[in-house]
Amino acid sequence: MRIAVTGGSGKLGRHVVRRLTGDGHQVLNLDRAGERGPGLVIVDLRNYGQVLDVFLGLDDRHGGLDAVVHLGAIPAPGLVPDAATFENNMLSTYNVFQAARRAGIKKVVYASSETVLGLPFDVDPPYLPVDEEYPARPESTYSLVKHLEEQMAREMTRWDPELSITALRFSNVMDAGDYAAFPSFDSDAMARKWNLWGYLDGRDGAQAVARALEHVQTGFEAFIIANADTVMRRSSASLAAEVFPQVKVRKELGEHETLLSIDKARRLLGYQPEHSWRTSLPEPTIHMKD
Repeated sequence: MRIAVTGGSGKLGRHVVRRLTGDGHQVLNLDRAGERGPGLVIVDLRNYGQVLDVFLGLDDRHGGLDAVVHLGAIPAPGLVPDAATFENNMLSTYNVFQAARRAGIKKVVYASSETVLGLPFDVDPPYLPVDEEYPARPESTYSLVKHLEEQMAREMTRWDPELSITALRFSNVMDAGDYAAFPSFDSDAMARKWNLWGYLDGRDGAQAVARALEHVQTGFEAFIIANADTVMRRSSASLAAEVFPQVKVRKELGEHETLLSIDKARRLLGYQPEHSWRTSLPEPTIHMKD
């Protein structure tokens, strides 16, 4: 397919561009910055005219697109003032969704967020593991925008029954180089309680995008995307019992099973995490005494 990836120069975006290119797709990276190359197109997503123009065609680069992967955004709360987060992210996503509709692009996959589940869980989640079945609980401006984007996607797919918009509620994206810090989390169960000790290897995030693009269902659908385990060496059951003693655990948990349920993504997308920090860290060196 001919696919535009907004934010393709970002932490997750680089993995997505690499994966989709490796799968044989023609990929354009639409971003405000990045390394100059054959796939990069400098676009301000806040400018609807620019977005629509590049979706419709670009000189000798392409004459139209088959799909859009929308990752371009201010990627977390607190990086800029709240009003700037709202303005940038909400406007950019509207422009991408609307321009895709006007350009006749029927497949959109985009980055929603685990934050809509109630992060940082200062109020207990309704149950564990959390899933896509309970209403969104945004607790920050960043998360509020993600919730509103999902509502916008629902309405736009209602307007156009042939349109498919898939929201991937990504967990905290990690590169392999980030894993060296993980063992330090064990000393304090509260340090990573804010997202239920979840994480997402960027390569598995890219896999989820690839599988969502292959998903043929029209309409709107949201999926939690995380790795299969937690960032902790302690068992998931012991973490839940200590930090959320009043919250019902609705299933028997595996030793390190994620508390961000990926069952729906496994069932409908065929998503299956292939990476874990536990196998990515080098084995400790053992010094033998004479």
